[in-house]
Amino acid sequence: MILHWSIYHCINRTCSCFPFSYREDTVISPAKMILMFLSLLNNDFNFFLCLGIKYNMGFQQSKKDCVSSDNQDRIRKNTADGVTMVKQNDSLHLSDNVPTKLQSTDRGQSSIMFAMKDQQKGEEINSIRLHKRRRRFIIKKSPILISMNSSILNLPTLKSEDRNDNKWKSLYQIQRERKQIMRETCSKYKSNNRRIITPYHVSRIFVEDKYRVLYCEVPKAGCSNWKRVLMVLNGLASSTKDIQHNTVHYGNYLKRLDGFDHKGIYHRLNTYTKMLFIREPFEKLVSAFRDKFEHPNNYYHPVFGKAIISRYRVNATKEALRTGSGVKFKEFIQYLLDVHRPVGMDIHWDHVNRLCSPCLIDYDFVGKFESMEEDANFFLHLIGAPQNLTFPKFKDRHSNEERTTTKITQQYFAQLSPSQRQRSYDFYYMDYLMFNYSKPFEDLY
Repeated sequence: MILHWSIYHCINRTCSCFPFSYREDTVISPAKMILMFLSLLNNDFNFFLCLGIKYNMGFQQSKKDCVSSDNQDRIRKNTADGVTMVKQNDSLHLSDNVPTKLQSTDRGQSSIMFAMKDQQKGEEINSIRLHKRRRRFIIKKSPILISMNSSILNLPTLKSEDRNDNKWKSLYQIQRERKQIMRETCSKYKSNNRRIITPYHVSRIFVEDKYRVLYCEVPKAGCSNWKRVLMVLNGLASSTKDIQHNTVHYGNYLKRLDGFDHKGIYHRLNTYTKMLFIREPFEKLVSAFRDKFEHPNNYYHPVFGKAIISRYRVNATKEALRTGSGVKFKEFIQYLLDVHRPVGMDIHWDHVNRLCSPCLIDYDFVGKFESMEEDANFFLHLIGAPQNLTFPKFKDRHSNEERTTTKITQQYFAQLSPSQRQRSYDFYYMDYLMFNYSKPFEDLY
Protein backbone atom coordinates (compact mmCIF):
# COMPACT_ATOMS: atom_id res chain seq x y z
CA MET A 1 0.00 0.00 0.00
CA ILE A 2 2.83 2.42 0.79
CA LEU A 3 4.54 1.68 -2.55
CA HIS A 4 1.23 2.06 -4.38
CA TRP A 5 0.51 5.41 -2.73
CA SER A 6 4.06 6.71 -3.34
CA ILE A 7 3.88 5.92 -7.08
CA TYR A 8 0.42 7.40 -7.41
CA HIS A 9 1.44 10.49 -5.46
CA CYS A 10 4.47 11.01 -7.67
CA ILE A 11 2.46 10.60 -10.86
CA ASN A 12 -0.22 13.03 -9.80
CA ARG A 13 2.16 15.65 -8.34
CA THR A 14 5.24 15.35 -10.56
CA CYS A 15 4.45 14.75 -14.21
CA SER A 16 7.98 15.61 -15.37
CA CYS A 17 9.35 12.55 -13.62
CA PHE A 18 8.22 10.56 -16.66
CA PRO A 19 9.88 10.54 -20.06
CA PHE A 20 6.51 10.42 -21.82
CA SER A 21 3.47 12.63 -22.06
CA TYR A 22 0.91 12.53 -19.28
CA ARG A 23 -2.18 14.58 -18.42
CA GLU A 24 -3.01 15.28 -14.79
CA ASP A 25 -6.64 14.36 -15.30
CA THR A 26 -5.76 10.87 -16.58
CA VAL A 27 -7.04 8.01 -14.41
CA ILE A 28 -4.47 5.22 -14.04
CA SER A 29 -5.21 1.76 -12.75
CA PRO A 30 -2.91 0.15 -10.13
CA ALA A 31 -1.75 -2.52 -12.59
CA LYS A 32 -0.79 0.06 -15.20
CA MET A 33 0.92 2.09 -12.52
CA ILE A 34 3.16 -0.86 -11.56
CA LEU A 35 4.07 -1.47 -15.20
CA MET A 36 5.02 2.18 -15.59
CA PHE A 37 7.16 1.98 -12.48
CA LEU A 38 8.99 -1.15 -13.71
CA SER A 39 9.57 0.54 -17.05
CA LEU A 40 11.18 3.44 -15.28
CA LEU A 41 13.45 1.08 -13.33
CA ASN A 42 14.71 -0.49 -16.55
CA ASN A 43 15.03 2.59 -18.73
CA ASP A 44 15.67 5.74 -16.74
CA PHE A 45 17.42 6.81 -13.58
CA ASN A 46 15.89 10.26 -14.03
CA PHE A 47 12.83 9.06 -12.13
CA PHE A 48 14.84 8.67 -8.93
CA LEU A 49 16.67 11.93 -9.51
CA CYS A 50 13.38 13.76 -9.97
CA LEU A 51 11.80 11.96 -7.03
CA GLY A 52 14.79 12.71 -4.81
CA ILE A 53 14.86 16.42 -5.66
CA LYS A 54 11.10 16.77 -5.43
CA TYR A 55 10.83 15.19 -2.00
CA ASN A 56 14.32 16.07 -0.71
CA MET A 57 15.26 12.43 -0.34
CA GLY A 58 18.64 12.04 1.31
CA PHE A 59 19.44 15.79 1.12
CA GLN A 60 18.03 17.03 4.40
CA GLN A 61 15.66 16.09 7.15
CA SER A 62 12.09 15.52 6.10
CA LYS A 63 9.58 18.32 6.45
CA LYS A 64 5.84 18.24 6.91
CA ASP A 65 5.31 19.34 3.32
CA CYS A 66 7.42 19.20 0.18
CA VAL A 67 7.63 22.98 -0.19
CA SER A 68 7.11 25.57 2.52
CA SER A 69 4.56 28.30 1.89
CA ASP A 70 7.30 30.94 2.00
CA ASN A 71 8.91 29.48 -1.12
CA GLN A 72 5.87 28.98 -3.36
CA ASP A 73 6.53 32.01 -5.57
CA ARG A 74 10.32 31.93 -5.40
CA ILE A 75 12.38 30.92 -8.50
CA ARG A 76 15.54 29.01 -7.80
CA LYS A 77 18.00 28.05 -10.53
CA ASN A 78 20.65 25.39 -10.10
CA THR A 79 23.08 24.79 -12.96
CA ALA A 80 25.24 21.66 -13.09
CA ASP A 81 26.65 19.85 -16.13
CA GLY A 82 24.29 21.80 -18.37
CA VAL A 83 21.24 20.81 -16.35
CA THR A 84 18.98 23.73 -15.31
CA MET A 85 16.14 23.13 -12.93
CA VAL A 86 13.55 25.77 -12.02
CA LYS A 87 11.26 25.41 -9.00
CA GLN A 88 8.17 27.57 -9.23
CA ASN A 89 4.63 27.45 -7.93
CA ASP A 90 5.22 24.27 -5.96
CA SER A 91 6.23 22.14 -8.98
CA LEU A 92 9.44 21.08 -10.63
CA HIS A 93 9.93 21.47 -14.41
CA LEU A 94 12.82 20.70 -16.68
CA SER A 95 13.73 23.56 -18.99
CA ASP A 96 13.24 23.18 -22.74
CA ASN A 97 16.94 22.91 -23.56
CA VAL A 98 17.52 19.93 -21.29
CA PRO A 99 17.22 16.34 -22.60
CA THR A 100 14.54 14.31 -20.91
CA LYS A 101 16.86 11.33 -20.41
CA LEU A 102 20.17 11.19 -18.67
CA GLN A 103 22.63 8.91 -20.43
CA SER A 104 23.92 6.92 -17.48
CA THR A 105 23.70 6.23 -13.78
CA ASP A 106 27.02 8.03 -13.28
CA ARG A 107 25.65 11.19 -14.77
CA GLY A 108 22.58 10.94 -12.58
CA GLN A 109 24.74 10.54 -9.49
CA SER A 110 26.82 13.53 -10.60
CA SER A 111 23.67 15.62 -10.85
CA ILE A 112 22.69 14.60 -7.36
CA MET A 113 26.12 15.60 -6.05
CA PHE A 114 25.85 19.00 -7.73
CA ALA A 115 22.37 19.47 -6.30
CA MET A 116 23.68 18.65 -2.82
CA LYS A 117 26.62 21.05 -3.17
CA ASP A 118 24.31 23.79 -4.40
CA GLN A 119 21.99 23.22 -1.46
CA GLN A 120 24.91 23.39 0.98
CA LYS A 121 26.05 26.63 -0.65
CA GLY A 122 22.55 28.07 -0.29
CA GLU A 123 22.46 27.05 3.36
CA GLU A 124 25.81 28.80 3.95
CA ILE A 125 24.50 32.03 2.35
CA ASN A 126 21.34 31.89 4.46
CA SER A 127 23.45 31.25 7.55
CA ILE A 128 25.56 34.35 6.84
CA ARG A 129 22.45 36.48 6.35
CA LEU A 130 20.93 35.16 9.56
CA HIS A 131 24.17 35.87 11.44
CA LYS A 132 24.20 39.47 10.22
CA ARG A 133 20.61 39.97 11.32
CA ARG A 134 21.17 38.41 14.74
CA ARG A 135 24.33 40.44 15.29
CA ARG A 136 22.31 43.65 15.28
CA PHE A 137 19.96 42.34 17.97
CA ILE A 138 22.40 40.63 20.36
CA ILE A 139 25.07 43.33 20.54
CA LYS A 140 23.94 44.29 24.04
CA LYS A 141 24.48 40.71 25.21
CA SER A 142 27.80 40.10 23.55
CA PRO A 143 30.78 39.72 25.91
CA ILE A 144 33.78 42.02 26.12
CA LEU A 145 36.97 40.44 27.42
CA ILE A 146 39.29 42.83 29.25
CA SER A 147 42.63 42.27 30.94
CA MET A 148 42.82 41.72 34.68
CA ASN A 149 44.96 44.78 35.45
CA SER A 150 43.58 47.24 32.92
CA SER A 151 43.02 50.08 35.38
CA ILE A 152 46.50 49.88 36.89
CA LEU A 153 47.81 51.27 33.61
CA ASN A 154 45.60 54.30 34.15
CA LEU A 155 45.71 54.73 37.94
CA PRO A 156 45.67 58.46 38.75
CA THR A 157 48.87 59.56 40.39
CA LEU A 158 49.75 62.55 42.51
CA LYS A 159 51.45 65.44 40.81
CA SER A 160 55.07 66.01 41.78
CA GLU A 161 54.20 69.18 43.73
CA ASP A 162 51.53 67.27 45.73
CA ARG A 163 53.70 64.40 46.89
CA ASN A 164 55.04 66.36 49.84
CA ASP A 165 51.58 67.58 50.84
CA ASN A 166 50.36 65.51 53.77
CA LYS A 167 46.69 66.13 52.91
CA TRP A 168 46.99 64.73 49.37
CA LYS A 169 49.25 61.89 50.50
CA SER A 170 46.72 60.88 53.17
CA LEU A 171 43.79 60.91 50.74
CA TYR A 172 45.81 58.95 48.21
CA GLN A 173 46.65 56.31 50.80
CA ILE A 174 42.95 56.03 51.72
CA GLN A 175 42.18 55.30 48.08
CA ARG A 176 44.78 52.58 47.93
CA GLU A 177 43.32 50.95 51.05
CA ARG A 178 39.73 51.11 49.77
CA LYS A 179 40.70 49.53 46.47
CA GLN A 180 42.72 46.87 48.22
CA ILE A 181 39.76 45.86 50.43
CA MET A 182 37.47 45.79 47.42
CA ARG A 183 39.85 43.57 45.45
CA GLU A 184 40.42 41.20 48.35
CA THR A 185 36.66 40.80 48.82
CA CYS A 186 36.18 40.09 45.15
CA SER A 187 39.01 37.56 45.15
CA LYS A 188 37.53 35.78 48.16
CA TYR A 189 33.88 35.65 47.12
CA LYS A 190 33.85 35.88 43.34
CA SER A 191 35.65 34.09 40.52
CA ASN A 192 37.60 36.48 38.30
CA ASN A 193 39.62 34.08 36.20
CA ARG A 194 37.91 35.28 33.02
CA ARG A 195 36.35 38.69 33.25
CA ILE A 196 33.51 38.89 30.76
CA ILE A 197 31.82 42.27 30.62
CA THR A 198 28.68 42.91 28.59
CA PRO A 199 27.16 46.32 27.82
CA TYR A 200 24.61 45.53 30.54
CA HIS A 201 27.37 45.72 33.16
CA VAL A 202 28.26 49.26 32.07
CA SER A 203 24.71 50.55 31.58
CA ARG A 204 24.94 52.75 34.73
CA ILE A 205 28.27 54.32 33.73
CA PHE A 206 28.28 57.87 32.38
CA VAL A 207 31.01 59.12 30.04
CA GLU A 208 32.85 62.45 30.04
CA ASP A 209 35.27 62.40 27.10
CA LYS A 210 37.03 65.74 27.61
CA TYR A 211 38.62 64.79 30.94
CA ARG A 212 38.34 61.06 30.19
CA VAL A 213 36.13 60.14 33.13
CA LEU A 214 33.76 57.19 33.64
CA TYR A 215 31.31 57.64 36.51
CA CYS A 216 29.11 54.80 37.78
CA GLU A 217 25.87 56.23 39.10
CA VAL A 218 24.80 55.05 42.56
CA PRO A 219 21.46 56.67 43.48
CA LYS A 220 21.21 58.45 46.84
CA ALA A 221 24.98 58.83 46.98
CA GLY A 222 25.34 62.28 45.43
CA CYS A 223 24.59 61.17 41.87
CA SER A 224 22.60 64.28 40.90
CA ASN A 225 25.43 66.62 41.85
CA TRP A 226 28.01 64.37 40.20
CA LYS A 227 26.07 64.56 36.94
CA ARG A 228 26.10 68.36 37.28
CA VAL A 229 29.86 68.25 37.67
CA LEU A 230 30.24 66.05 34.57
CA MET A 231 28.07 68.45 32.56
CA VAL A 232 30.28 71.39 33.57
CA LEU A 233 33.42 69.42 32.71
CA ASN A 234 31.93 68.68 29.31
CA GLY A 235 31.20 72.36 28.67
CA LEU A 236 27.41 71.93 28.78
CA ALA A 237 27.05 74.47 31.61
CA SER A 238 29.23 77.10 33.23
CA SER A 239 28.17 76.32 36.80
CA THR A 240 26.56 73.44 38.68
CA LYS A 241 24.04 75.88 40.21
CA ASP A 242 22.55 76.60 36.79
CA ILE A 243 21.43 73.00 36.19
CA GLN A 244 17.95 71.96 37.36
CA HIS A 245 17.07 68.50 38.68
CA ASN A 246 14.97 67.51 35.65
CA THR A 247 17.74 68.63 33.30
CA VAL A 248 20.19 66.42 35.14
CA HIS A 249 18.11 63.25 35.07
CA TYR A 250 15.86 63.62 32.02
CA GLY A 251 17.81 65.87 29.66
CA ASN A 252 19.95 63.05 28.21
CA TYR A 253 22.92 65.38 27.88
CA LEU A 254 25.38 62.83 29.25
CA LYS A 255 26.41 59.77 27.27
CA ARG A 256 26.24 56.28 28.75
CA LEU A 257 28.99 53.76 28.16
CA ASP A 258 26.63 51.11 26.82
CA GLY A 259 25.74 53.50 23.99
CA PHE A 260 29.13 52.88 22.36
CA ASP A 261 30.14 49.89 20.26
CA HIS A 262 32.43 47.19 21.65
CA LYS A 263 35.56 48.98 20.50
CA GLY A 264 34.46 52.23 22.17
CA ILE A 265 33.57 50.46 25.42
CA TYR A 266 36.86 48.55 25.51
CA HIS A 267 38.90 51.67 24.77
CA ARG A 268 37.28 53.74 27.52
CA LEU A 269 37.41 50.99 30.13
CA ASN A 270 41.15 50.66 29.58
CA THR A 271 42.14 54.33 29.24
CA TYR A 272 39.64 56.50 31.18
CA THR A 273 39.61 57.16 34.93
CA LYS A 274 36.81 55.09 36.40
CA MET A 275 35.17 56.18 39.64
CA LEU A 276 32.13 55.52 41.81
CA PHE A 277 30.77 56.97 45.05
CA ILE A 278 28.97 54.78 47.54
CA ARG A 279 27.02 55.23 50.79
CA GLU A 280 26.32 53.25 53.94
CA PRO A 281 23.71 50.71 52.70
CA PHE A 282 21.07 51.15 55.43
CA GLU A 283 21.38 54.94 55.27
CA LYS A 284 21.06 54.87 51.48
CA LEU A 285 17.99 52.64 51.79
CA VAL A 286 16.23 54.96 54.26
CA SER A 287 17.10 57.97 52.11
CA ALA A 288 15.48 56.29 49.10
CA PHE A 289 12.37 55.37 51.10
CA ARG A 290 11.91 58.90 52.40
CA ASP A 291 12.36 60.39 48.95
CA LYS A 292 10.10 58.02 47.02
CA PHE A 293 7.34 57.14 49.50
CA GLU A 294 7.05 60.03 51.98
CA HIS A 295 6.61 62.70 49.30
CA PRO A 296 4.17 62.91 46.38
CA ASN A 297 5.44 60.83 43.47
CA ASN A 298 3.51 59.98 40.31
CA TYR A 299 5.67 56.96 39.53
CA TYR A 300 6.70 55.17 42.73
CA HIS A 301 3.29 55.42 44.39
CA PRO A 302 1.20 53.84 41.61
CA VAL A 303 3.89 51.38 40.49
CA PHE A 304 5.48 50.26 43.76
CA GLY A 305 3.16 51.65 46.44
CA LYS A 306 -0.03 50.01 45.19
CA ALA A 307 1.66 46.62 44.83
CA ILE A 308 3.27 46.81 48.29
CA ILE A 309 0.08 47.87 50.07
CA SER A 310 -1.97 45.26 48.24
CA ARG A 311 0.41 42.44 49.21
CA TYR A 312 1.51 43.34 52.75
CA ARG A 313 -1.18 45.50 54.37
CA VAL A 314 -4.09 43.80 56.09
CA ASN A 315 -7.45 45.53 55.65
CA ALA A 316 -6.03 48.22 53.38
CA THR A 317 -8.44 51.03 52.54
CA LYS A 318 -9.76 51.51 49.03
CA GLU A 319 -8.03 54.88 48.89
CA ALA A 320 -4.64 53.37 49.76
CA LEU A 321 -5.11 50.62 47.18
CA ARG A 322 -6.16 53.17 44.56
CA THR A 323 -3.32 55.67 45.05
CA GLY A 324 -0.48 53.59 46.53
CA SER A 325 0.34 56.43 48.93
CA GLY A 326 1.32 56.00 52.56
CA VAL A 327 3.60 52.94 52.34
CA LYS A 328 5.10 52.19 55.75
CA PHE A 329 8.78 51.40 56.18
CA LYS A 330 8.04 47.95 57.59
CA GLU A 331 5.91 47.15 54.52
CA PHE A 332 8.69 48.39 52.29
CA ILE A 333 11.18 46.05 54.00
CA GLN A 334 8.75 43.14 53.61
CA TYR A 335 8.70 43.84 49.88
CA LEU A 336 12.50 44.14 49.74
CA LEU A 337 13.10 40.80 51.44
CA ASP A 338 10.36 38.88 49.62
CA VAL A 339 11.82 36.47 47.06
CA HIS A 340 8.45 36.65 45.26
CA ARG A 341 8.16 40.43 45.13
CA PRO A 342 4.93 41.74 43.61
CA VAL A 343 7.01 44.26 41.65
CA GLY A 344 10.66 44.19 40.60
CA MET A 345 13.76 45.83 42.03
CA ASP A 346 14.71 49.46 41.54
CA ILE A 347 18.12 51.10 41.19
CA HIS A 348 17.50 53.27 44.27
CA TRP A 349 17.66 50.28 46.62
CA ASP A 350 19.59 47.75 44.56
CA HIS A 351 23.08 46.56 45.56
CA VAL A 352 26.08 48.60 44.45
CA ASN A 353 27.61 45.27 43.53
CA ARG A 354 24.90 44.84 40.88
CA LEU A 355 24.75 48.45 39.72
CA CYS A 356 28.46 48.97 39.09
CA SER A 357 29.99 45.46 38.96
CA PRO A 358 33.12 46.40 40.96
CA CYS A 359 34.43 42.83 40.75
CA LEU A 360 34.42 43.01 36.96
CA ILE A 361 35.53 46.62 36.50
CA ASP A 362 38.68 47.92 38.19
CA TYR A 363 37.55 51.30 39.50
CA ASP A 364 40.41 53.75 39.91
CA PHE A 365 38.68 55.87 42.54
CA VAL A 366 36.20 54.85 45.26
CA GLY A 367 34.61 57.76 47.08
CA LYS A 368 32.20 57.72 50.01
CA PHE A 369 29.14 59.86 50.65
CA GLU A 370 30.20 60.27 54.28
CA SER A 371 33.34 62.13 53.16
CA MET A 372 31.87 63.48 49.93
CA GLU A 373 33.32 66.98 49.85
CA GLU A 374 36.86 65.86 50.62
CA ASP A 375 36.81 62.83 48.31
CA ALA A 376 35.07 64.63 45.43
CA ASN A 377 37.42 67.60 45.40
CA PHE A 378 40.42 65.26 45.63
CA PHE A 379 39.17 63.42 42.56
CA LEU A 380 38.69 66.68 40.65
CA HIS A 381 42.23 67.63 41.62
CA LEU A 382 43.58 64.31 40.34
CA ILE A 383 41.99 64.63 36.89
CA GLY A 384 43.12 68.25 36.48
CA ALA A 385 39.66 69.83 36.55
CA PRO A 386 39.40 73.66 36.60
CA GLN A 387 40.32 75.02 40.01
CA ASN A 388 37.09 77.00 40.30
CA LEU A 389 35.03 73.82 39.97
CA THR A 390 34.17 72.27 43.31
CA PHE A 391 31.60 69.69 44.27
CA PRO A 392 28.24 71.36 45.06
CA LYS A 393 27.02 71.21 48.64
CA PHE A 394 23.34 71.95 48.11
CA LYS A 395 20.61 69.34 48.64
CA ASP A 396 19.04 68.50 45.32
CA ARG A 397 15.48 67.72 46.42
CA HIS A 398 13.37 68.49 49.50
CA SER A 399 15.93 71.09 50.49
CA ASN A 400 13.97 72.07 53.62
CA GLU A 401 14.13 68.52 54.96
CA GLU A 402 17.01 67.22 57.05
CA ARG A 403 19.39 64.86 55.28
CA THR A 404 19.19 61.19 56.18
CA THR A 405 21.76 60.66 58.92
CA THR A 406 22.86 57.70 61.02
CA LYS A 407 20.48 58.79 63.78
CA ILE A 408 17.48 58.98 61.42
CA THR A 409 18.42 55.62 59.91
CA GLN A 410 18.42 53.96 63.34
CA GLN A 411 14.97 55.39 64.05
CA TYR A 412 13.53 53.77 60.96
CA PHE A 413 15.19 50.41 61.56
CA ALA A 414 13.97 50.43 65.17
CA GLN A 415 10.50 49.79 63.68
CA LEU A 416 11.67 46.36 62.51
CA SER A 417 12.06 43.10 64.36
CA PRO A 418 15.60 41.77 65.03
CA SER A 419 15.00 39.12 62.38
CA GLN A 420 14.08 41.73 59.75
CA ARG A 421 17.16 43.81 60.60
CA GLN A 422 19.35 40.74 60.28
CA ARG A 423 17.85 39.78 56.93
CA SER A 424 18.25 43.34 55.69
CA TYR A 425 21.90 43.25 56.68
CA ASP A 426 22.31 39.91 54.88
CA PHE A 427 20.69 41.44 51.82
CA TYR A 428 23.38 44.14 51.65
CA TYR A 429 26.18 42.03 53.13
CA MET A 430 28.48 42.22 50.10
CA ASP A 431 28.19 46.02 50.00
CA TYR A 432 29.06 46.22 53.69
CA LEU A 433 32.02 43.92 53.23
CA MET A 434 33.35 45.27 49.95
CA PHE A 435 33.32 48.92 51.03
CA ASN A 436 34.37 48.32 54.62
CA TYR A 437 31.30 49.60 56.45
CA SER A 438 30.84 48.48 60.04
CA LYS A 439 27.71 46.71 61.26
CA PRO A 440 24.94 49.28 61.90
CA PHE A 441 23.56 47.37 64.92
CA GLU A 442 25.40 45.46 67.60
CA ASP A 443 23.04 42.47 67.54
CA LEU A 444 23.85 41.70 63.89
CA TYR A 445 26.11 38.82 63.03
